[in-house]
Amino acid sequence: MNIGVIGINHNLAPINIREHVSFTDIQKIEAINYFLDRDIEEVVILSTCNRSEIYIQAKNIDEKIKLVEDFYEEFFYAKGIKEYLFSKKYTSAIEHLFKVASGLDSIVLGEDQILGQVKDAHDFSMQLGSSKKIFNKLFREAVNIAKDIKNTTKISHQPLSISYIGIKFLQNKVGNLEGKKALVIGIGKMNRLTMKYLEEEKLDTIYVSNRSHGKVIELESEFKNIVPIRYEDRYKVMNDVDIVISATASPHMIIRYDEMPEIQRKIFMMDIALPRDIDPKINELENIEVYDIDNLKDIHDKNDKKRKELAKIGYEMISEKIIEFTEWLDSIKIDPTIESLNDKCLEIREDTLEYIYRKTNLNNRDKKIIDKMLTSALKRLIREPIINLKQTKDKGKREEYIKLVEELFEL
Repeated sequence: MNIGVIGINHNLAPINIREHVSFTDIQKIEAINYFLDRDIEEVVILSTCNRSEIYIQAKNIDEKIKLVEDFYEEFFYAKGIKEYLFSKKYTSAIEHLFKVASGLDSIVLGEDQILGQVKDAHDFSMQLGSSKKIFNKLFREAVNIAKDIKNTTKISHQPLSISYIGIKFLQNKVGNLEGKKALVIGIGKMNRLTMKYLEEEKLDTIYVSNRSHGKVIELESEFKNIVPIRYEDRYKVMNDVDIVISATASPHMIIRYDEMPEIQRKIFMMDIALPRDIDPKINELENIEVYDIDNLKDIHDKNDKKRKELAKIGYEMISEKIIEFTEWLDSIKIDPTIESLNDKCLEIREDTLEYIYRKTNLNNRDKKIIDKMLTSALKRLIREPIINLKQTKDKGKREEYIKLVEELFEL
């Protein structure tokens, strides 16, 4: 089993190192041709923001792994890059690919995006002819096990971001967010995610307020149903909304108890800022419920723990798939012998028919009958050896049997 993977990823290197060894498509073509010219039989390059990995299939795998390590240093003019590189071979390399495709080696455990990136990397290599029988099978199995793990565990359904958990928390409180109205205060990274999730829930209107009003106006081209509200007017829309979500970097509270208007409708407020944006005393007001990140922490921790538990199921499924794949790899070792047997039969058939046709005066019908009878007889001759080859699971016995067949048939 001459399979290896060499590369760099988020587990070993910071982004400034990873981005230095990221492949463009043109660089992939250049690299793949470089490896094919140096007796590496199959190559797939997976290059994303979190990883740059080169999968190879070749004889003398240790020698070829060193070749790839040297390539990284020379191709990217990156002295010292080897201290960040990892390499795996044999079943460890297969296991690594299966984990990567399944999102079990990602920053966010179980994330979905990597599966598409693995597919694209394999497709790219197939188009260049650098993924053949073994890697076509290997990468198909990687995609299949990833889908099986996701369908079995639903691991990617366990939310991890505070923004997402906060929206789902409010959704449970409100019942259904579709057609509702929200006020979002702050437009940092967390609330940009919040607005994305709110859009997915098909809210009617999303009022957005920020100290810098100009930055809010810029969001109108990025999000639908956005209504910019000046920061000083944030209290004025309270009676028009169903939920309020605040996440600013303010060092003090920005929604104060003594400034709240009388609320005529039920409002749920989610404070995902630290320090808090919303005065917890507002909870005492009629029609208002206030929640903060402490209310979400247990959900987040449970989801993270749940993902890790589900990942264990994924690891077990991967172990089973590795056994299946390695058995298949062992089985194809008999392919050259079977091919040689078939070639031997073809050679005997052609020589025999040539001699018969030369020595006799047969019509076309008789020639076809003799051809079919001779072909059938030769197939019957090699059928049992081929069946025995396929059914012999013990590696030692299989190798002995291959040697015996090759000697008997002079292959």
